[in-house]
Amino acid sequence: MTDKVTLLGMNAEKGRWILVGVGLLINVCLGSIYAFSIFRKPLESLWGITSSQSGYPFMVFLAVFALAMPFAGSLMAKWGPRNTAMLGGSLAAGGWIAASLSTDITTLTLLYGVIGGTGAGVVYGCPIAVVAKWFPQKSGLAIGLTVMGFGVSALVVAPLLKAMIDNPAIGILHTFLYAGIAFLIMILLLAQLLRFPPADWQPADTKTATGPAISPPPASNLTRREMLKTRHFYALWMTYTIGCLAGLMAIGIASPVGTEVAKLDAAMATLAVSLFAIFNGLGRPLFGAITDKLGPRHTAMLSFAMILGVSLLVSFFGHENALLYFFAFCVLWMCLGGWLAIAPTATGIFFGKKHYAQNYGLIFTAYGAGAILGTLISGNIKDLTGSYLGAFPIVAALATLGMIIAAIGLRPEKAQ
Repeated sequence: MTDKVTLLGMNAEKGRWILVGVGLLINVCLGSIYAFSIFRKPLESLWGITSSQSGYPFMVFLAVFALAMPFAGSLMAKWGPRNTAMLGGSLAAGGWIAASLSTDITTLTLLYGVIGGTGAGVVYGCPIAVVAKWFPQKSGLAIGLTVMGFGVSALVVAPLLKAMIDNPAIGILHTFLYAGIAFLIMILLLAQLLRFPPADWQPADTKTATGPAISPPPASNLTRREMLKTRHFYALWMTYTIGCLAGLMAIGIASPVGTEVAKLDAAMATLAVSLFAIFNGLGRPLFGAITDKLGPRHTAMLSFAMILGVSLLVSFFGHENALLYFFAFCVLWMCLGGWLAIAPTATGIFFGKKHYAQNYGLIFTAYGAGAILGTLISGNIKDLTGSYLGAFPIVAALATLGMIIAAIGLRPEKAQ
């Protein structure tokens, strides 16, 4: 069967890597949310709102994004990845387009956050589920490369959005309109290439794949209900939440921390967001490959150790320290990227690939929980104390908790 299957007009062994590239490009469109911090100051000036209020669209988008994922998994099982991605892409882009009609932060939060977030949640899992099934063994690297587009998106998108916002002929609201139109065209075209492999297809390297300590036996293809009865689910969900909380907080406040705490000018702070996006993108294949090698437990503990270290450094030495700002935020963005490879890879390792879309959709709700908590913590600390620095000791404490949960709850089952 392996030799007979073709994909996109070529041997399946080669064609499946094209799907990784397709998924990467779709994620570049979806990952534009990570550039949202450059909207915050202009929105605060436009509507006279607080730091907490300017973060509401970002928070709601990511929360709804995560909540839509479980439904998308069930939808994909009925419609397939192509049709599901087309629906999600239309909603995601529609949220950007509708946002251009906003007259206040509440309207923007509903149009951009709810509509756009729903669409992103529907389409996001499609390329991941496709790649996971085309790479049934050692899928961490392939998944990491697929979701890398979400991380590096801000590298390309942030300067373009900033240029449009600063252009008097376009302005902040029309920036949402033009970006949404571009995303709609790209996602609809790319979605046409998404497809699952035949049910009995296996890659040529299946027999040589190793890793019995972390790979599940064939019988471990758990349904969503069966997954909910395991300790691995709860440990993975909690560690994923903490990892996303730290990273999404860093993403949401990257630009204002650069100007207000590190004392960079606005142009340099925007450039910093693009730099951080590189590390966010690289963290995905890097931590995906590490998960293939070390397993979810040790990779999670490594990530939390890095988050703990930089959070403590920023807490004590972050004020007017541009060098530390660049270093710490590079690490935090990279670790978030890492978790967006660790968690989907761990889902396949612990629960199998048969019900992958449904299972990862539920686990991905941790991303939304992290988005809500991270945004609320940073925004409220800023409003109460006048500085974002007070949020980092909280992140350090949570990273310590994450290491403990990972050490105990992500231990692989012993071979029978």
